[in-house]
Amino acid sequence: MQYSSKVIEEAVEQLASLPSIGRRSALRLVLSMLKRRPEEMERFAQAFLDLNSKIKYCKECHNISDEDTCSICNNPRRDKSLVCVVEDIRDVMAIENTRQFNGVYHVLGGIISPMEGIGPSDITIDSLVEKVNKGTVKEIILALSTTMEGDTTGFFIFRKLKEKTISISNIARGISVGDELEYADEVTLGRSILNRVPYDNSYGVAK
Repeated sequence: MQYSSKVIEEAVEQLASLPSIGRRSALRLVLSMLKRRPEEMERFAQAFLDLNSKIKYCKECHNISDEDTCSICNNPRRDKSLVCVVEDIRDVMAIENTRQFNGVYHVLGGIISPMEGIGPSDITIDSLVEKVNKGTVKEIILALSTTMEGDTTGFFIFRKLKEKTISISNIARGISVGDELEYADEVTLGRSILNRVPYDNSYGVAK
């Protein structure tokens, strides 16, 4: 695709580098931006600059936050003894949309995937174990994608924590096998949280 402007070409290249945006879609977006007023474009650009300079990761759960501790962990009405373990921040958003969970979260930042070179040390399993060792956690809910990688990660966490005096549960299989959590509808996901089952019973792992 030929461009009459190097500025347009660079803008298209940057947008096309984002997931699910092809070059034609990127070009349509860029041409749409050209019609915006300068002050609108400044706000648009500043919002993305702030992503790099202002977004933090919660020191308690690793969720994204504007402060050192996110609004969920800071909420005194949340049950700190109930921790829902998820793959990434999109899963936090999905579960929060169900309005069925009143505990707190632990964001792993990924799942174990040997094919992609991601091992247990590359995600936040160690800090989850440290959180449990503090003695305030009563139940861990494993809310991971029902994929081979998600199951592998869940089993690894189970083995790490099975000797602790806590309950370990898994979301009910209302989520189809192979599904990513973020794509589940709110009703199904909410019921999966409410109808969670003991981890060892759900996977046939011996106690």
